[in-house]
Amino acid sequence: MMMVVSHIAYFSVVILLALSVNDNFLEEAKAATNTIFILGFLGTWRYSWAAINFTRAIYFRRVAYPVRRMRARRRYKDRGYDAHCYVLATTYGMPPEATLKCYRGLFKAAARGRGGATIVSSVVDGADERLVQSIYDSMPVDMSNVRLIIDRIKSNGKRDAMAQTLRIIRSFNPTERDILIFLDGDTIPPEDIIEQSAPWFTDPRVGALTTDEGVLISKDNLYKDWFIMRFNQRQVMMCSMGLSRHVLTLTGRMSVFRADLATIPEFIQGVDADYLDHWRLGRVNFLTGDDKSTWFWLLKNGYQMLYLPDVQSLSMEEQPRDTFLDSAQTLMVRWFGNMMRTNGRAIKLGPKPMNSFFTWWSITDQKVSMWTTLVGPMSVLMAAVLYTPAVIPVYIAWVMVTRYIFCVIMSLFRGTWFPISHPLLLYFSQVVGAAVKTFVLHRLDKQKWTRQGAGVKVVVPLDQRLKAYESTLHHTLSILWLTLVVFFLSMV
Repeated sequence: MMMVVSHIAYFSVVILLALSVNDNFLEEAKAATNTIFILGFLGTWRYSWAAINFTRAIYFRRVAYPVRRMRARRRYKDRGYDAHCYVLATTYGMPPEATLKCYRGLFKAAARGRGGATIVSSVVDGADERLVQSIYDSMPVDMSNVRLIIDRIKSNGKRDAMAQTLRIIRSFNPTERDILIFLDGDTIPPEDIIEQSAPWFTDPRVGALTTDEGVLISKDNLYKDWFIMRFNQRQVMMCSMGLSRHVLTLTGRMSVFRADLATIPEFIQGVDADYLDHWRLGRVNFLTGDDKSTWFWLLKNGYQMLYLPDVQSLSMEEQPRDTFLDSAQTLMVRWFGNMMRTNGRAIKLGPKPMNSFFTWWSITDQKVSMWTTLVGPMSVLMAAVLYTPAVIPVYIAWVMVTRYIFCVIMSLFRGTWFPISHPLLLYFSQVVGAAVKTFVLHRLDKQKWTRQGAGVKVVVPLDQRLKAYESTLHHTLSILWLTLVVFFLSMV
């Protein structure tokens, strides 16, 4: 009942905003014709792009994916033997209850694997080592076909831990028939992950796959609503990209790889010591973004990366900061920093290794959209100052209606309804996300883990401080140029 009331109240606000516009608005708006044209042009472009992705997602989910899944299972059955499953699991700084849920789910999934499983758990703390072993020993299912190796290491970062674990798995000589699951210690895999994943790798063109994600957050607050909204949005976009057999990220929480590919020395090196040579910042060694490094290696080598929309892992999330705004900003800086550090070199590959112009353009759009998204609110603010403030309530009403429609479509796609916070959170993610992207684009060397607190040096040398000042200058100039362009287009 409360949800119905909140949705009614939402549209009551829309109606009030529309009624607040005076009778002379159309006459006043004539002076802002260019602003209206800019908003109309960008709106047509962005909404057309959204419509294309929605259409592709529906076709993939309802038509293409079931057919592909049937063919993959048929090939797997005809092959006549089951894949052995290797698991790379990293556990560091997790609450014991999260580790308990993660490994219980993992061991249940591994026990179901008919081809056997080898789990290599990378831990730093002795308490984690003892906890993981005790979970394994106390499992109420037959674990005779599951081998557990606990690799206790020094705290040198996630990439180092993953590379060391991959070298251990490499020593077992995995083949192209086997699969390798990358799993974070705060993620619960589905119990049928092996049987759902293994058939897809009967196609030698497939290098990896990722799945749908759900979220477990104890508190009902704006942060939880935001994550659920993001995962609803993610499901649509992943399905759209899945149609082209190239997702835009191999989610670090849980993805599945062809085992022999993920243990090639060049692949391991890409995980351990990936970097970017930047014209201004010099050599930028990647700290975060291991999922982008694995994705880029497979992309440049021409392998397909698939999406399974009907298989879902569960991520245990905790709000990293005291407030929603601080938490969202912290996470977006990390997420979009990883994106931007890999985005440019992926664009340079061109469409050929992807065998899909759509995939290449989608990667390009990630960089273009951060600027075009900011043009809308900037144009409205300029029109409000130069012509009439009445454009502001009209724009807010328009945003509320269009984002509501987007949320309806995403919810119908997911099969669940949404709280009234979702439309506003969607707009927040778009505009604030675009602003954060422009921030990290000029600071590709700025990296920091959210939970672990690891990052660049605390004592910043003089040359690094100078680079930071230079980055601020470049960022400021970019925003000023964008503002001038919008102002010129609004005035001509």
